[in-house]
Amino acid sequence: MPSSESFEDLLKQFDQSHPAAKGAEPKVGDTVSGTLVSIGDDYAFIDLGGKTEGRMEAAVLRNAEGELTAAVGDRVEAAVTGKDPDTGTLLLGTQHGHKYHGLEEVRQAYSQGLPVQGQVTGAVKGGVEVQVAGMRAFCPASQVDIRFVEDLSEYVGQRLDFRVTKIEGGRRPNLVVSRRALLEEEQRLRAEQTRAQLQEGVVLSGTVTSLKDYGAFVDIGGIEGMIHVSQLAYGHVKHPSEVLRVGQPVEVSVLRIEPNPDGKSRERVALSIRALAQDPWSDIEQHFPVGARVQGSVSRLQPFGAFVELAPGVDGLIHISELGAGRRLNHPSEVLSLGQAVEATVLAVDLERRRISLTLDADKASSEIPDASRYAPTKGADAAAAQDATGGKTQERPMGSFGALLQESLNKRR
Repeated sequence: MPSSESFEDLLKQFDQSHPAAKGAEPKVGDTVSGTLVSIGDDYAFIDLGGKTEGRMEAAVLRNAEGELTAAVGDRVEAAVTGKDPDTGTLLLGTQHGHKYHGLEEVRQAYSQGLPVQGQVTGAVKGGVEVQVAGMRAFCPASQVDIRFVEDLSEYVGQRLDFRVTKIEGGRRPNLVVSRRALLEEEQRLRAEQTRAQLQEGVVLSGTVTSLKDYGAFVDIGGIEGMIHVSQLAYGHVKHPSEVLRVGQPVEVSVLRIEPNPDGKSRERVALSIRALAQDPWSDIEQHFPVGARVQGSVSRLQPFGAFVELAPGVDGLIHISELGAGRRLNHPSEVLSLGQAVEATVLAVDLERRRISLTLDADKASSEIPDASRYAPTKGADAAAAQDATGGKTQERPMGSFGALLQESLNKRR
């Protein structure tokens, strides 16, 4: 909705799209027909054309078993039995002037800022039409919800709470209402309660509000936080939609609370789902002992080797020297492809660096695998000696492939 359009402009457009019916208003005893716009527990409302509304007891529309014999949108016919003096609504069927949440109550709610309940009866230009106490009201599109709603027709038929923001006229006034005003007030109250317990490490319940390429936004109670894609799970997640959907309830842990750089809006809250899951590396040696044959799928290919996903959040590396079965390769893609299922042998497990070294050679038993720690880069005195030997320039010993280390071990045994 353009910002230049005021509520008054929208109200005029609304009235122009619903011109008053020509001709005299029906009188008591006349038979009228119209379209059912809502059916409540006690009463049903009928659109008789223009701004003329009719109301009848819902019981008239039920059979002996209590089942409705008509639905919203159906045409109905009934006799006029009276008129509500406050709202101007025509009373149909068996009613005789019974007052039902009249205009005076709406005026009182307006003056005190209290909510009123209404049923959305249609989506019109610039907003929705709402029946409030038998009167037609208009809710601008920007006031239907806190967030932009592209298809307003999804609200048709719903009974919701609104705040009256404008009331003009006498017995049949023009009403403008807002649902957003109530939602924002509720959000502020919930945010105050959430902020009182907001601290790093606390676990909160929330609802996913939107998904972006870089992460998911979650309402944790009037405050919106973000889960970066890397914090969704221990495994590889390319897009949040792989594990979450909008509207899904989630449990999250608060990672960080930072002031917003713009200085205007509230704090930024970083959240995590991964922090609540068990770390797959906590018992990695039990599940992937050295020498074990393991299965996985190729998750990444790099010039130096292929990464294999063994479990969510656990990748092993097959060095390029372990891929060629004795022949030299220029790139792992010469023998493997992304997503390919492979079976490999665990050569080494480095808990500190969270690395698992693998080989495709099925003949390498655990008893034949050399201790990789013996071949770590030199440190301390060894590093100093290496520096002296190279004229003051520090050089580290090359690591060598596991294939070379294994061959060296076998040669020594022979």
